[in-house]
Amino acid sequence: MNPRADPVRLLSAVISMKSFVITKNDSGQRADKFLLKAVPDMPKSYMYRQIRKKNIKLNGGRCDIGKRLKENDVIELYINDCFFENSEREQDFLSAPAKLDIIYEDENIILTDKKPGLPVHSPDGEHTSDTLINRIKRYLYDKGEYSPENENSFAPALCNRIDRNTGGIVIAAKNAEALRLMNEKIKNREIEKRYLCVTVGVPPKKQALLTAYIEKDSKTNTVKVTNTKTPRNKTAVTEYKILRENGKNALLEVTLHTGRTHQIRAHMAHIGYPLLGDGKYGSNKINREFNSEQPLKIKAQALYSYKLKFAFKVSGGALEKLNGREFTVPEVWFSGVFDGG
Repeated sequence: MNPRADPVRLLSAVISMKSFVITKNDSGQRADKFLLKAVPDMPKSYMYRQIRKKNIKLNGGRCDIGKRLKENDVIELYINDCFFENSEREQDFLSAPAKLDIIYEDENIILTDKKPGLPVHSPDGEHTSDTLINRIKRYLYDKGEYSPENENSFAPALCNRIDRNTGGIVIAAKNAEALRLMNEKIKNREIEKRYLCVTVGVPPKKQALLTAYIEKDSKTNTVKVTNTKTPRNKTAVTEYKILRENGKNALLEVTLHTGRTHQIRAHMAHIGYPLLGDGKYGSNKINREFNSEQPLKIKAQALYSYKLKFAFKVSGGALEKLNGREFTVPEVWFSGVFDGG
């Protein structure tokens, strides 16, 4: 039981001491950020109060919440023991399959080819052990490269996400330094991604740079695309190039110049060419008709993040050997639309 919701238990708890020795994966974090990860049941207000009362110490002295932790620092907590009961890392990843389609792996990262239908994390309001991140944890655990017992605040993490029903390359970091560096490169747009998709109908222009404005509706998990800027929407820039077409459908390579929710699906639908298989922004009637006429059955939107290139503008540090390298998914499931299945 979470002690936050049990004040009687909190009052009756005894004071215990627990210490954490800061590892390489913990270092560089602010002390308060580390504590909230290492003892997730401890409320933030309670943590700050105990720091002020000097019941949380750093290297035997005062713990400054903004202090950046260094390897081998020691944090001691003299707090109610009920907060430690659930601080052990969840190990539900052990029930996830270890099956991964690995495109590339080194000591810092893994590039996986996520298949449509597999969520990257447990969806909101649901709990499932079979997620991409749990498969990665299981894989690394079996290899002896990840052990929750040896970590205070770090677990392997995804650097980018893809919708459950979209497939493609997902980057996972094996250590905290790789996670920090990769997130920085993604934020600075130093990683180029290309997508493949199939449209219903063939756009008249073989190549185009599209600009529109997207507003997200969190209640329906959809977006609205317009040609007019408002205070609530955000600019979306989508570039496409037709690679192949058969009169009814077109295979597009798409480059995102912005990263908005459902951008490719919604933007292509906005100009009149929704993605094949997309029931949210396209037509289920057309999708059913396609499936009744073709041996290739479309069960999800025909969209794949199929190519990734590392294009660092400044040194990548521990990731520098990736600079300039390009990785491509070997096979995209909906290619049969154009090659006869």
